[in-house]
Amino acid sequence: ARRLGLRTVLVLGTFVGAAGYALAGASGGLVVLCLALALSGAGSGTQHPLASAVIARAYGQAARGPLGTYNVAGDLGKAALPPLVGFLLAYAGWRPVLWLVAGLGAVVGLGVAVLLPREPAAREAARGAAQATARVASSRSAQKKSGFGLLVAIGMLDNAARPAFLVYLPFLLQAKGAALATVGVGFALVAVGGALGKAAFGRLGARFGVTRSVILTEVGTAAAILAVAALPLAPAIAVLPLLGLLLNGTSSVLYGTVPELAPGGRVERAFAIFYTCTLGGSALATPLLYGPLGDALGPGRAAMAAAVTALAVVPLMLALAPRLAPREGAPG
Repeated sequence: ARRLGLRTVLVLGTFVGAAGYALAGASGGLVVLCLALALSGAGSGTQHPLASAVIARAYGQAARGPLGTYNVAGDLGKAALPPLVGFLLAYAGWRPVLWLVAGLGAVVGLGVAVLLPREPAAREAARGAAQATARVASSRSAQKKSGFGLLVAIGMLDNAARPAFLVYLPFLLQAKGAALATVGVGFALVAVGGALGKAAFGRLGARFGVTRSVILTEVGTAAAILAVAALPLAPAIAVLPLLGLLLNGTSSVLYGTVPELAPGGRVERAFAIFYTCTLGGSALATPLLYGPLGDALGPGRAAMAAAVTALAVVPLMLALAPRLAPREGAPG
């Protein structure tokens, strides 16, 4: 994005993601299908860091709320597309449906190309801002780097706790006597709460400070996980929306902190590193760590490991607080 322009890479990435779906629809075997999915993931992966950077640059210090709105918009898309695909599969084969999804992706790519402003002036302004940031930040560059490293570590733990618990949720509910439909309702309640959390905590983080917000969500997440594991079925189901709200709320607060701690003011690079580490760490931790842990200890005790993972964020957040701007930092 620094070499070709943020807008260009975002548009090309969207088209590559759509091309992956089109190739999946044309695939005739598992190898080509896997390659198509990898292509689609690589193209779609440009969206997280670059779109976040667009919002951060557009709103400046007021970006926390808009980043939370952007964050929840992704959840709305993930909630809307599977039912749409399921409906279409009743009337068409899976190949035409995948091609339709590819077509939707191409439309989005065209929309980004048309609606997202061109960058020359913005790039010059960004370059000047980066130079100014580098001059101002030269005395605290080491502090910023260590702060960004702590932020990435916090994001990795937060992102690991979420799927670690959700992997065990159906087993916990079934052990309490839940039918398959009830398990589906439970996931829906977590998703609804999560969407509200992403939308709300971006603004709450700006209002009450990063440290307070993150500690509240992580301690609340751990307490809600333990409650779901210990309570009977009906009360456990009732806790799930609150759990979803706390489980996903931290992410919007952390996203809004990335531009502040971006080393050298390189926001696009900082978002890219943050998303790669947090999503990649989560993808590796779930099958390699929490899966065997669940096999060894059972879902109830393994869910407690997810609660411990959430609580592990608290000391890191307290270590990060002095490196944040005064209004964002430690409570008090």
